[in-house]
Amino acid sequence: MQSAWTPRSKLPDVGTTIFTVIGQLAAEHDALNLSQGAPNFAPDAKLVDGVAAAMRAGHNQYAPMAGIGALRDALADKVERLYGVRYDAQTEVTVIASASEGLYSTISALVHPGDEVIYFEPSFDSYAPIVRLQGAKPVAIKLSQPHFRVNWDEVAAAITPKTRMIIVNTPHNPTATIFSDDDIARLKALTRNTGIVILSDEVYEHVVFDGARHHSMARHGELAERSVIVSSFGKSYHVTGWRVGYCLAPAALMDEIRKVHQFMVFSADTPMQYAFADALAEPESYLGLSAFYQKKRDLLAQALAESRFELLPSEGSFFMLARFRHFSGESDGDFVLRLIRDVRVATIPLSAFYTDGTDEGVIRLSFSKDDATLIEGARRLCSI
Repeated sequence: MQSAWTPRSKLPDVGTTIFTVIGQLAAEHDALNLSQGAPNFAPDAKLVDGVAAAMRAGHNQYAPMAGIGALRDALADKVERLYGVRYDAQTEVTVIASASEGLYSTISALVHPGDEVIYFEPSFDSYAPIVRLQGAKPVAIKLSQPHFRVNWDEVAAAITPKTRMIIVNTPHNPTATIFSDDDIARLKALTRNTGIVILSDEVYEHVVFDGARHHSMARHGELAERSVIVSSFGKSYHVTGWRVGYCLAPAALMDEIRKVHQFMVFSADTPMQYAFADALAEPESYLGLSAFYQKKRDLLAQALAESRFELLPSEGSFFMLARFRHFSGESDGDFVLRLIRDVRVATIPLSAFYTDGTDEGVIRLSFSKDDATLIEGARRLCSI
């Protein structure tokens, strides 16, 4: 149907996300999908049974706006056990309808027109558009090459009286880096005695490799008091399609976030919340994720050892970056298209994670797949 009028777009330069585009191309060419951070294997059957049991028990209507009490209590217990700080389950813990909703609710609630929000590129692709939708200015700072680290001197230079928020993401998507002790110390120093809020995207909090420690903002009191933490059950329990996550913040910040959350979705899916509350009672259900995914990382790296790609270190998350410019002068977008067509493997061009399309000859691979898919995908990539 043809519209009688043309709307004035709030995001005129934004099109369909790269994940949708690559997913469609992968389907058209019957390509193995190493692009999206979505597992292709089944979750724990106990979790699925827990959802079904909750449905049969009649938990099929709206949950409380902030989430069912049992789940919020379980989250408060978990965070205290892991990071040594107790969030009040009534006022400082909210169950959200996906981490993406948590990001939107937080930015919408706390960022005002004319504010500036610092974030780091390459980045998850929703940060800048959400900021723009609030009439605010996203300020992108590129991670320093060759290891994709934060240049805190650049951050210091970018802070102005209008800086309202800094968005951090550790473990980082798409670069698979994690924050160090020095990163935390610099972030503390730059935000001390300011009104800057930290929005910490920690959806991969349980996927940190080689014995490293996850630097949750909750672990550091000086940062926790100014931070909103967003995390995801979907990433931790292999159920990205269930779209349930959680948000932690001091009560004054959470009160504002809930004002937006209640009008966006009101509450997250009810039966899933009951199942997650039961799952959290068994800490091994998430504490084994680092070892689980480290084996997958190592399997993919070993399988690609004889390829022409230069693999970058993966310190956490589901991802690994691979350089190709030393053997191909193609743009990363063209290279990814050729991989889909010629070897039937779908990956993501790193340029998709930059607002200016910076192309460094790097692709992102996801190893959140079953072993057979990783081995076959690597075999095909080795043929390039």
